[in-house]
Amino acid sequence: MSDTVESVIVAIDGPSGTGKSSTSKAVAAALGLNYLDTGAQYRAITWWMISNGVDVHDSAAVATAAAKPVIVSGTDPAAPAITVDGQDASGPIRTQEVTSKVSAVSAVPEVRTLITELQRSIAAAAEKGIVVEGRDIGTTVLPDADLKIFLTASPEARAARRSGELKGVDVAATREALVKRDAADSSRKTSPLAKADDAVEVDTTDLTLQQVIECVVTLVEERRSTTDDTEKRAAR
Repeated sequence: MSDTVESVIVAIDGPSGTGKSSTSKAVAAALGLNYLDTGAQYRAITWWMISNGVDVHDSAAVATAAAKPVIVSGTDPAAPAITVDGQDASGPIRTQEVTSKVSAVSAVPEVRTLITELQRSIAAAAEKGIVVEGRDIGTTVLPDADLKIFLTASPEARAARRSGELKGVDVAATREALVKRDAADSSRKTSPLAKADDAVEVDTTDLTLQQVIECVVTLVEERRSTTDDTEKRAAR
């Protein structure tokens, strides 16, 4: 399959619990593309702020410290690593404390500017193409992506999935937290969570993960085929 798809940039956006990460990694692996979890980068800088005693609710303090941590993201879909100042951060960034504070940090314009520049540089360096997942990829980070996909699901389905990932977590409490984060991410002034006008929306509520993966792979292959045909006609 990877032989049929050349360099292509795929943007996958959507709120938490829609299957973004699992889908993006699987699609990248199936098509021989690189993979970037942009949410992990915001989690990484949030973890750094917490670890270094920065008040994440003090936007001025966060803005001042934003350029200090060195964040390096691996792009192998089979093992997407992330380090902060040379330290493996893949585990620490998934704690509940980081989850509860990442929206506050990611809403700071200076943070978004720095991380967006990092994301664009990684995408530009991906010679064989890349699947980039996040919340503002199709609208802000990579508005010229070859294909934009926006994953959705009902709050109930998303809460059930997230509770399954976080063992022992109450579904109702998880749903409340997801809805609260959606509101924060969708209403922030800088690069809010939003569906790009030219994005393909995929509702994953009643789909298995494998069905979502197959759907997205098909969309990528169709877009690639259309692009190839257009280039061939233009070359005639």
